[in-house]
This record gives sequence, C-alpha cells and structure tokens, in this order.
Amino acid sequence: MSSADHKMPKSLLKNVHEGLSPPCDSPGEIITVRGDYLYYHYVCDGVEDRGWGCAYRTLQTLCSWVHFRQRQTSADPRHPPTIPDIQRALVEMQDKQARFAGSRDWIGSVEVGLCIDYFYDVPCRIVHINSGREIPDKIPELMEHFRSIGSPVMMGGDTDNSSKGIFGVCGAGNDAHLLIVDPHYHGTVQDPLALQRDGWVKWQHVREFKSDSFYNFCLPLYKQ
Repeated sequence: MSSADHKMPKSLLKNVHEGLSPPCDSPGEIITVRGDYLYYHYVCDGVEDRGWGCAYRTLQTLCSWVHFRQRQTSADPRHPPTIPDIQRALVEMQDKQARFAGSRDWIGSVEVGLCIDYFYDVPCRIVHINSGREIPDKIPELMEHFRSIGSPVMMGGDTDNSSKGIFGVCGAGNDAHLLIVDPHYHGTVQDPLALQRDGWVKWQHVREFKSDSFYNFCLPLYKQ
C-alpha cells in the first residue's frame, strides 16, 4: 500500500447537502447520510481531470466520510488518496495494467469498492441493475443501508456514464427521489446553497435516470 497520506484541500466544503429542501412532490420518509464528508469535485486539488475524473472525485468524497468516522477512534486516520494514489493502487492490486498509472482512464463503481477496501480496510458491496427502470426496486435496500450503515453510496453506469454520489433517499417505489451529490462542478465553491441552487446537489426523481443504462451502486459497509 502506498505510504503517501496527503492532507485534504482546505477549500473543500463539508456536508454540502445540508439545508437542501425535500422534494415537494415526494411525501414519505427521508433518510440521508450519517456523518461528515467533504465535497470533492473536478480540479479541486489542482489536478485537471475534467471529462474523466468524476468517479475518482466521488471515491475521494466517500473516503473523506470514512476518514471522519475513523477520527472518532484513531488519532491519525488516513486522508483520502489522490488520483495518482488511486491509479497506483489499482495497478498494485493487478486490477489495471501498469500503463493505467498516469493515464486519464475512467474508473467505475467496482474500482471504487476495491480502493475503499485497499486504503481503509472497509469492504464494499456492489449492487447491479440492468436498467434505470429498476431503481425503484432498490429503494428499500438503499433505505436500509442509510439506516444501518449511514455511508454515502457511489453510483455509476454505462450509457449514463456520469459518476455521482447518493447521499439519501426520499419516498418509496416509483415516487422516490435520490439525493445526488454531483462531482462535475468546476470552480471555486464558496457556499453549499449555491451548489444546491445550480443543481450540483439535488433530489433526482427515479424516473429521471436512463432506462437504457445499467447502473452499479457501491455501498461501503463501514462498521464502527
């Protein structure tokens, strides 16, 4: 394992979903991530990753959540890995060939799960669905994950290849919404409310996901 442990950029905002209004057309239970995290996004640490780095940024956001949880029991928890750290780790795990290190190749939910286990010894569960139409069927499973574990979830697909973080669920079945934290933002972030207003942090109805895309969810199974 890489011994590098880079500090988290001081400009990153914490818990950017807080203050977001619930979706007005989706009555029912709302359950969200439990614990603190930092919002990683394109170029937030100076690495120019626009167009290919969204899953790396969602991974870093999930790692920041694990970091804050481990701070409760450890004096020196590991900080989230950098993009080069992530690529080197995947090569070391023999998931990728040597040329992957230093590339602009994408990663997905499976690689995110491998890296969370590699860097933090936290296993992850991958939940696969064949189409966005099946997301309503997974709402009870996501609800139970947030209720019992409380960690954020990574979501990736194929036709819908924009990685995103899932930080909560509202409602049930075909009327449900997922709380999306989108890593594709680029620029200086001063205010979580601005991210919410501009749609980078939002509730997205399950019908808005692509029916012609499969999706993989990566659920970190953190145990205190």
